[in-house]
Amino acid sequence: MDFRPKQMPSDIQELIQQQASFISAAQLPSGAIPWYQGGITDPWDHVECAMALDLAGRFDEAARAYRWLRDSQNPDGSWWFSYLDGQPHDLTRDTNHSSYLAVGLWYHYLGTGDADFLGRMWPVLEKGVTFALDLQQPTGEIYWGCGPSGVAWPGALLAASSSVWQSINCGMRIAGILGLSKPDWEAAGRRLAGAIRQHPELFDNSRHSRQDFAMDWYYPVLSGVITGRQARERILGRWPDFVIDDWGCKCIVEAPWWVTVAETCELVLALTRIGEHSSARQLLDWILRLQDSDGSFWTGIKIPEEEIWPLGQKPTWVSAAVIMAVMAQFEDTSAASFRFV
Repeated sequence: MDFRPKQMPSDIQELIQQQASFISAAQLPSGAIPWYQGGITDPWDHVECAMALDLAGRFDEAARAYRWLRDSQNPDGSWWFSYLDGQPHDLTRDTNHSSYLAVGLWYHYLGTGDADFLGRMWPVLEKGVTFALDLQQPTGEIYWGCGPSGVAWPGALLAASSSVWQSINCGMRIAGILGLSKPDWEAAGRRLAGAIRQHPELFDNSRHSRQDFAMDWYYPVLSGVITGRQARERILGRWPDFVIDDWGCKCIVEAPWWVTVAETCELVLALTRIGEHSSARQLLDWILRLQDSDGSFWTGIKIPEEEIWPLGQKPTWVSAAVIMAVMAQFEDTSAASFRFV
């Protein structure tokens, strides 16, 4: 089951494989994919990199990445927030991190058709999603994590909760492939979607308004929680707040302005979802200028100084975001169905 586009310019194919090679070169023998050589590995970005490897046709390397998650999962279904040199680094347990494996495994299945691999990974996936849902509140939102003591930290993040919703959705699709039924997950997904769509105040509970973060702006659309006219109004209504012409998407509204490759690429995916293909391609053209001479991408650039920042950091998850954004511009209708579930 090959979801890669059948016709793609050779330079685009080369760009995708270049980014995939950069990710592969950083992958450790254990299967973990750190941010860069010698850097931390966090489960969410690790999955994002594995998804990009699948999109590039590197299925064996992606499977190794998922087996690392199997081998490093905590008994309660969570993972630590980050690992360094194979050891726990940050002992936070994040609900978004714990559930995102479901999205990655769905990508892997659609690329390989390997239902046996899904079956072997199902217990890991099920425990991860269950950990997240155990922190769901009666009003539908899911607290974002807990500390080493296991006490939940009150507060839900809109981008993270939107990602969890996508994970629940992918988990239910995988359950269907395996002949399993998860009505409790379906009900939890409905409650979470209702909270995101109708009660944004539940997610604006930090000291600094989350409405000023780009990910909280576009992620409900990227994940598919918000669709149709409401999605278009959400994206286009705050476009001037987040997008700098000729550069890309800012990480946060306030100055100093920092345009980042990953956020811009994710916005490209959100735009593709709502049919704004011209704007998506324009953003992608802008951000591809941040490719370094070695083929990898810088994290971002300060505006108006036009200074690369952080200097020296070219994370694997940035290359993963580039692969996804580029492929979204060249896939045909049948291929598009795998991405936006």
